[in-house]
Amino acid sequence: MTNLNIILFLCGWGPHAAYQALQDNASDIPPEIKMVRIPCSGRISKALLFKPFEMGADGVMLIGCEPGSCRYGTGTATAENNVEDTRGILDLLGLGKDRLRLVTFLPDESDALLRFLKDFVSQIKNIGKSPVVPPPKETPIAEIDELIIQTVTKYDVYACQDCGKCTSACPLTLAGKPFSPRAIANIIISGNIEAPSVQNDIWSCLTCGLCYERCPSAVNFSEFIRDIRHILRKRGFDGHKAHGGFFQSLMRTMTSQDLKIKHWEWLPKEIRTDNESKILFFGGCASYLDIFFRNHLGVQTRDILVDSLRLLNFFDIYPAVLEEERCCGHDLLWSGDKENFLRLARLNVDAIHKMDIQEVITACPEGYRTFVHDYPEHGIEVNFKVTHIYELLEREIDKGAVGFKKLNHRLTFQDPCRLSRLENSADLPRKLLNRLHPKAFTEMQDRETGATCCGNCAWIGCDSFSKAMQVKRIRQAHDTYSDLLVTACPKCQIHLRCAMEDPFIGEELNTRMMDLVSVLARTIQWE
Repeated sequence: MTNLNIILFLCGWGPHAAYQALQDNASDIPPEIKMVRIPCSGRISKALLFKPFEMGADGVMLIGCEPGSCRYGTGTATAENNVEDTRGILDLLGLGKDRLRLVTFLPDESDALLRFLKDFVSQIKNIGKSPVVPPPKETPIAEIDELIIQTVTKYDVYACQDCGKCTSACPLTLAGKPFSPRAIANIIISGNIEAPSVQNDIWSCLTCGLCYERCPSAVNFSEFIRDIRHILRKRGFDGHKAHGGFFQSLMRTMTSQDLKIKHWEWLPKEIRTDNESKILFFGGCASYLDIFFRNHLGVQTRDILVDSLRLLNFFDIYPAVLEEERCCGHDLLWSGDKENFLRLARLNVDAIHKMDIQEVITACPEGYRTFVHDYPEHGIEVNFKVTHIYELLEREIDKGAVGFKKLNHRLTFQDPCRLSRLENSADLPRKLLNRLHPKAFTEMQDRETGATCCGNCAWIGCDSFSKAMQVKRIRQAHDTYSDLLVTACPKCQIHLRCAMEDPFIGEELNTRMMDLVSVLARTIQWE
C-alpha cells in the first residue's frame, strides 16, 4: 500500500511526556505518523481536526489528558464534543468516522500509548487510503489590474453617484460598523485594491443586496464584491472565515470525485423516495449544519429536509434523491473560491443529468439561487427545471381540498436575503403563511425586500456588529408580540439562535424558531 499520511495532534502536557519517553527509548513509533505538538486538546477546533482530511490525510489522532487532569479544566470535554461532531461529518462524507480518534493518556502510560499508535495505523491500513484529492493551488492572475477594470465595468460601478444611499441602508453601517459600500467602490475604481480599508471591509460585506435594492444607478454591489473577493484570493488574501473556515474546507473536500458520500442514509423510514422519479429533491448543507452545531446551538436543520420530503409525500410526490449529493457551492463562490465552486457545480450537475432528472426541487434559498443563476452564469449548463418548494406547495395547495390545523402561536417571519430580495420573491412564503391559522401573524418593522439580514453570509465576516444586527432583529420580532419566529433558511435559524446564547442578554432574547416547511408539514391536512 502507498505510504499512509496520519496526523497526530498531541497535547503538550501529560501525553507528551509519555510520547517523549517513547522517543528517548528509541521505540518503534510508526513512521506514517506526523506529530504536531499542541497546548491542549481542547484548542483543536473542528476546523483544525478536519483540515488534514481536506489536504488528503488518511487518519487523524487527537491525544489529550485524562479527564480531570487537564491543566485548562475543560480541554478534554471540549475535545470530546469537537471529535464527536467531526466524526459525524466524516461519516456523512463517506470517509468514515473511524479515521478520526480521540484518546487520553497519563505521563507514565508510554507503553499503552505505543500500542494505541500501532493499532490505529493498522486500522487505517485496513480502511485504506483516503479518496480525497487536495484541490490544486490557485493559479495567480497575471493581469490583475485589467481584471479589476473588467469587473468594475461589468457591474457599471462607474455609475455610482456617490449619493450614499447604499451606506445609509447598509445594516452593518446602521449597526455601528465603520463600513461604507460607496467608499469601497471609490477606492477600487481608483485602482488601490490593496488599501487596508478594502482588505478589511471587502470580507465584511453581507452581500445581502439591500444596497442594490436602494441604489438609484442599479449597481449590483453584492455580485461586484463577490467577484472582487475572487481577485483578492488570487493575490493571496483569503478573508476572515467564521468557524475557522470549516465549511469552506468541507466543500473543497467534496470536490474529490471518488468520495462515496452518504448524504441520505439517515432519513426516517417513513419518508418515501423513488430513484426512478424524474423529480429530484436537493437538500443542500442542512445535514452538516445539524451535526456541526448540535453541541453548541442545538439546531435541528435536518428537520427542514425531512419535513420538505414529508410535504412532497403528502402530495403523492416521491422524489429521487442524489445519494452522493454534494453542497451546491454557494459559500465557496461568495467567499471568492470560484475554482472549487465550479468543481462542485460540475459534479452536482453531471450527477443529476445522469439520472435524467427533469425537475429539481429545493427548500434552501441559497441552493435555489445557485442552481437558477450562478451555475448558468458561470458556464454550467443546467438541463432541468429548478423549483423552490414554496412555489410547488402553493401550486398544489391551490388545487383545493387542503387545509391547515389551528396553530396555537402568534407568528412573525424572517425573510431570507437570497429569496426575498435577490430573487424578488418575498410573496412566495407569505402566500403560504397566509394559508395558516395561527393566533396572529404580524410582520416585523423591516420586511420583504427591505428585511434585515440575519448577520452573516457564506461563513465570513462574523463579528460583534453582526451580533448587534441579530440582537436588533430578534428585538424587532419581540416587538410584534409573536411567540414563534418563522424562518426560511437554515442559516437564518443558526445565526439568530447564536445571538440567543449571549451569556448576558440571551434569556431576554430567547424565542422559539421553526422553519416554514416544518410549520406547514406539522399542520397540513386533507379537508
